[in-house]
Amino acid sequence: MKAITYQKASDTFTYAELPVPELETEFDVLVKVNAVGLNPVDAKVNFWTGMVSNMDDNFVGGLDVTGEIVAVGGKVSQWKVGDKVLYHGNMRRAHGGFAEYAIQDARTLTAQPNVSAVIAAATPCAAWTAYRALFGKLSIEKRDSIFIAGGAGGVGSFAIQMAKIAGVKTIITTSSAAKHEYVTGLGATHVIDYRNEDVINKVLEITDGQGVEVSLDCVGGENDVICASVLGFEGEMVELVSTVNPTNYPDAFLKGLSFHQLSLGSGHVNGQKGLSSITIAGTKVSELIEKGKITIPQLEVIKLEQVGDALKAMREQKTVGKIVASVSSN
Repeated sequence: MKAITYQKASDTFTYAELPVPELETEFDVLVKVNAVGLNPVDAKVNFWTGMVSNMDDNFVGGLDVTGEIVAVGGKVSQWKVGDKVLYHGNMRRAHGGFAEYAIQDARTLTAQPNVSAVIAAATPCAAWTAYRALFGKLSIEKRDSIFIAGGAGGVGSFAIQMAKIAGVKTIITTSSAAKHEYVTGLGATHVIDYRNEDVINKVLEITDGQGVEVSLDCVGGENDVICASVLGFEGEMVELVSTVNPTNYPDAFLKGLSFHQLSLGSGHVNGQKGLSSITIAGTKVSELIEKGKITIPQLEVIKLEQVGDALKAMREQKTVGKIVASVSSN
């Protein structure tokens, strides 16, 4: 089969010919890949090679996959050969979706929604994370205001749409000036140019000094401090990039703030509850996609052989929107 492999020593991606992988556990399925989404975590594989046991030069990444099951393990009961599925893969395993065939634990599969394979493959990492953050952690349907750091990014663009669907009245986000129109079109009510404006003061101005009820950090760096600082009394924040450190956040104790961590892929290594956290989010997001309530903005479709170059470009922040590789037309 054709695949994009990663070589740790040279930090390179190679378009290669590999054998079709074999099932590794009785819970596994073999999937003929139709489409695979590209995500920043795929591009930054050089930072997490230590998470993969015995990584060799035939390692295949690619987490967000749509495809058709062609073989099932002995303990797979809910899925059968011929089923079309969508999943968010386990970065710790070697046979990802940047190939014509991939291996996945059947307990984390969801049914492919009634949309094209490339549309479906664009959703898991970013949209499922946004759903878990807003609905699972922040109970967004009960909120009137939110601040989202990085609204033009993958998770941020879905979070804005979901906040709007949930009926949030004040949706504040940050972006470069060039992307203000883009995030406003997604549903943001206020957009702050983080390069030229004081974000914290601007949020307080918009909220009449009260701060927002909840916040979401999709960016990292110093944005956790900003997300905490714009919260009002007993506000709540979700951190997606690093570990929260409330001792760095002004008045965190006096305001009674609460903080959540979220890593979508950690569900793979935290038992049945963890596995279910992934599939529940996936099923809910697929329903929203099927109903047309959320969309995939700025989608670019490439070929499998172009994946390596696209991942390198993502590292250098030379890409715009969501990139999905079409692998098979079946």
